[in-house]
Amino acid sequence: MKEPILQMKKIGKSFPGVRALDGVDFEIRSGEVVALAGENGAGKSTLMKILGGVYQPDEGEIFVDGEQARIGEVSDAIRFGIGFVHQELNVLDNLTVAENVFLGREPRIFGYLIDRKRLNSEARPFLEILGLDVAPQTPLNVLSIAKRQLVEIAKALSLNARILILDEPTSSLTLTETDRLLEVIKDLRDRGIAVIYISHRLGEIREIADRVVTLRDGRNAGVLARDEISHDAIVRQMVGRDIKREKRTDRAETGDAMLKVRDLRTSRYPEKPISFDVRKGEILGFAGLVGAGRTEAAQAIFGVDRPVSGTLEIDGTRASISDAGDAIANGIYLVPEDRRQAGLILEIPIRENITLPALARYSKRGLVTRSAETDVAVRMSEKLKIKTPSVETPAGNLSGGNQQKVVLAKWLSLEPKVLIFDEPTRGIDVGAKSEIYELMRGLAANGVAIMMISSDMEEIINESDRVAVMHEGSITGILDGDNASEESIMKLAVGSV
Repeated sequence: MKEPILQMKKIGKSFPGVRALDGVDFEIRSGEVVALAGENGAGKSTLMKILGGVYQPDEGEIFVDGEQARIGEVSDAIRFGIGFVHQELNVLDNLTVAENVFLGREPRIFGYLIDRKRLNSEARPFLEILGLDVAPQTPLNVLSIAKRQLVEIAKALSLNARILILDEPTSSLTLTETDRLLEVIKDLRDRGIAVIYISHRLGEIREIADRVVTLRDGRNAGVLARDEISHDAIVRQMVGRDIKREKRTDRAETGDAMLKVRDLRTSRYPEKPISFDVRKGEILGFAGLVGAGRTEAAQAIFGVDRPVSGTLEIDGTRASISDAGDAIANGIYLVPEDRRQAGLILEIPIRENITLPALARYSKRGLVTRSAETDVAVRMSEKLKIKTPSVETPAGNLSGGNQQKVVLAKWLSLEPKVLIFDEPTRGIDVGAKSEIYELMRGLAANGVAIMMISSDMEEIINESDRVAVMHEGSITGILDGDNASEESIMKLAVGSV
């Protein structure tokens, strides 16, 4: 067996009040894909940010090609051939593909004019390696998320990356785009590039990884060889126990319709009216391909986007909703797809995030009472098992799963009638997913009507009482949970009836 191209030995890192990494070891060889697994907060991102020069370790050593490597900043990582493709892409939509690939390193004429002909010709080979069939001069803003991700990888390859870190690379991709990216990764492996693959999608890990290195609570939890990789084995190392993902058999006894939507037309699909009911105590899943109109429907119901037309009834009463304030007043709440951008204010404490939608409840004579805020924040944090040193911790310091719980706490403190979850477990580890599912089921058991939009087929099938399938703005069918299968859902999702 050849020697590792990278070794990280006894890496330690602490932040105020938190021991993020405690003596972690990691290694990878050229032409190998190693998946880095672990729950949110296990230390994966911290370890990779140390490798990428974003953080510096408190203890430990890094070796590249057997020689000690001092990585004090991002430029050092680049110099050692380490490329980092972050979950939030570092590309500029207002530039072309080639300009993004060579940003800050553009070939020049006379030292100051960009040589665009050379720029495009030098970018083309990297696009060809990735099978990205676009012209180098194409504006980035016309490309899909998947193609922008490949542009980011092309940029790393142009920097002579020999070690490529991919952080949740498929979190915003369709199934087809995911399959294409996995093929690209296999090709890069065949070319001798070492790929560190971080993902909560265990099916992808099973398909792509040569080994799995698992972290738990900032320490090494185990290593799985290729023939040892399975869903249960990864989960067992991640959380230290078995977590079963089984289709629901305890479907809630649903009541009358809590939410009635009739002839709703969104600005995205003004010619496609949709109608459906969500019953009390029901989880109604919404499936469909990217762009099917699910999120647009949710945002119209919540008042974020004003619908072109349509009516809503809440518990038998007609509701007029022109903005999010009207929706909240009627007991309709939205847990958005992008919790960091649309669900939280990352810079302020958990306490303020939870109480922000209803400050009048925590005020006397127009002044917010901090003790009242603290009481409800502590109560909700304990109820939802939010892992945090204090409710005064900024929301941005939490893991993805705990951020999602803060968004939930914000709404649960207001006793919702209708709760809309848009991609409720995207970017969340398997342990936190299990907790989110338990919360959803508990809410349904208490009579809350739940709309769950998800691109995770297993999630849709396992957690829904019924499944509404959308295609290009229309509902093409509603399936009973017992009759929902991947085949039946995909048939409706592509417009077949």
